[in-house]
Parts: sequence; C-alpha cells; structure tokens
Amino acid sequence: MTKKNLHVSLDPEIYETLHETANMNSTSMNAIVKESIISYLHQTRSKQLLNRSNFTFIDLFAGIGGMRLGFESAGGKCVFSSEWDKYSQETYLANFGERPAGDITQIDEREIPDHDVLVAGFPCQPFSLAGVSKKNSLGRAHGFKDKTQGTLFFDIARILDAKRPKVFLLENVKNLRSHDKGKTYKVIIDTLKELNYHVFDEVIDGSGYVPQHRERIFIVGFDANIYKTAPNFHFPESNVKYRVRDILESTVDDKFTLSDKLWLYLQAHAAKHKKLGNGFGFGIADLNGATRTLSARYHKDGSEILIPQEKKNPRRLTPRECARLQGYPENYKIVVSNTQAYKQFGNSVVVPLISAISREMIKAMAVDERKVENVV
Repeated sequence: MTKKNLHVSLDPEIYETLHETANMNSTSMNAIVKESIISYLHQTRSKQLLNRSNFTFIDLFAGIGGMRLGFESAGGKCVFSSEWDKYSQETYLANFGERPAGDITQIDEREIPDHDVLVAGFPCQPFSLAGVSKKNSLGRAHGFKDKTQGTLFFDIARILDAKRPKVFLLENVKNLRSHDKGKTYKVIIDTLKELNYHVFDEVIDGSGYVPQHRERIFIVGFDANIYKTAPNFHFPESNVKYRVRDILESTVDDKFTLSDKLWLYLQAHAAKHKKLGNGFGFGIADLNGATRTLSARYHKDGSEILIPQEKKNPRRLTPRECARLQGYPENYKIVVSNTQAYKQFGNSVVVPLISAISREMIKAMAVDERKVENVV
C-alpha cells in the first residue's frame, strides 16, 4: 500500500512535548504521532460502539465515584449507588448530583434497580469457614450464603444472585490473593463461579495510566446463563510512561511544605529503620517518573510521596494533585477538608484504568450478544 503524506503545523509547545516524549520512550516522533492517531481513532470508534450499547450499572462501595466516572466514560448510566461514609457522600453529591444510599448491609437487594453491570470496590475481610464441614457431614447445603455471611462480600453475592447483572467488575488490593493464607480469595472466586459466572482476574499497575505505581486486583465476571461459553475478554494493557511533574500545580501554598520538625523526624525515622534492615522510609518522588502508591494515610505526614523543592524542605501533594494522580478530571469538585480529601483520593481508584477496563468489558458484551459485527 502506498503511503500518504500529511503535513501538519504544530505549536512550539506541542512540538517540544512530542520531542520529549519520543526521547523518554526511546522512539521517533513519527512513531509517537502514529501511535497517538491510532489510539485516538480506536477510542473514538470504541466510544461510538459503547454509546450505542446504552448499558446501565450500579456503583457499590462507591467512595467518591471513581468507578462511576470510568463506566460513564464508556457510555454507561448509573441507576443506583451506595456509600456509607458521610464525607464521601458529600463529595459524591457535589459531583454527581445525588447522594448515595447508605450502609449496603441494610439495603434490600429487591429494591435495587435492574442493571447490566455491577461495579464494586469492596473492603477486604477474612471469612470464617467454621461450621461448613459440619453441615457437609449432616448432608445440609450451605452455599455462598453460609460461606460469606457476615462479610461485605456477602452483600455483593446476594445482589448478584438476586439481580443477575450480565457483567460485574470487582476491585481490591493486590494482597487480596494472599489474604488469610489464600482462604479469602478462594471463597470469593468459588462463590462467583457457584453463582454461575465466567470469572477473569488480573493484577494491574495503574502506572500505565497515571504517574503512580498502584497495583490492584480486578475481577470481572460474565453471566454464564447469557454467555454460554467464556467471552473473548482481555484486560487492557498500557506501556505509556507518565511523569509526576505533569500533574503538579504551578503555584503551591507554603502550608504544604514539611516543617523542620517533621522533616527531621522523617529522616531520623528512615535512618533508624534502614539500620535495622527494614527499608522503611519516606519517598522523594522522581519528577520524571511515577510515585509510590497514594494511601488513605497520606493526610498524616505525606511521607510516601514527597515533592522535592529547591532550597526548601520537600512538600506533600495538594489535594488537587492527588486527584490528578488518580486520573480525575480537572472539573472534579473537592468540597471537603484537605484531611478528608487525602483519605478519599487515597482510597480511590485510577480512573483512566477503570475506563479502559470498562471499554473492554462492554466490547466483549457487545460481541457476544451479536450487537455489533466488528469491534475495532
């Protein structure tokens, strides 16, 4: 095929950004431009397909709506949300115009609207298997209700059982697999399969979507009553490199700079643990790379992610920078105190990663339900 030439004039700023990105990825500017165009066309085509799907979803353990943003970007409509924390409810209300229902354990699953997709970033809890072997010996059925009763995963299971969404996405910390010597994860996967879902799972690092190392486990399921064979679903992959410096605010109040007392304490604390061989300490961010994982404890001292400053002590990220580090849009409203904002973003998800997973889920749904003939 004969190649076609296209001449484009670029602003100096865009040209320099392309040049810098090419150097950072050890490739040519032409390759970067080509990849960007292909990616844009792919996403545009995907959005057209996804918007036509007009799927509905529910947002459980919703936090401040990071999962919701991801699925809305894929053309979904949220028909129900649940979050018990009052401060997170305030942030959710400010950004989505609705206050989530409260404690999911007190909500009757029959009152939840029908939906295509269930989304939940649920807390990790151990399961008690006491009594199961006894019930087996007596020939009595126990099933997921007995195995998971008393945990928050039980509430997901009972909703899946009652409402039968076509697909679900669950998100949790990477260590869920090893939690309680693997017993917790085994109960979860066995329960989802017992509920007759095809299950896919993978640990993904958010650094392919934002400048932050954030490994989380994602579990996707497709209703086997609808999809007789396991769908052709694949988790997304991204090798794009992002830089911390690109999410930093140009002007930052001095209140975010560590005091001499705190800075001296963190250095002494790190030196002490290094001497003991523990390797624990603060983290000065590489501005041309990715940060450590942002946690809910960031409000305490900001030690895991500190931003270097010339002739000054390092500083912690601002709440807006934390929002950017998680991939939230610039128009996302922060309506709570800095302390609560740090907790909320530290507990949240990488929004662009959720968007990428949701697109793959909906494309798999569309193909297997013969909604489209070809998916780009």
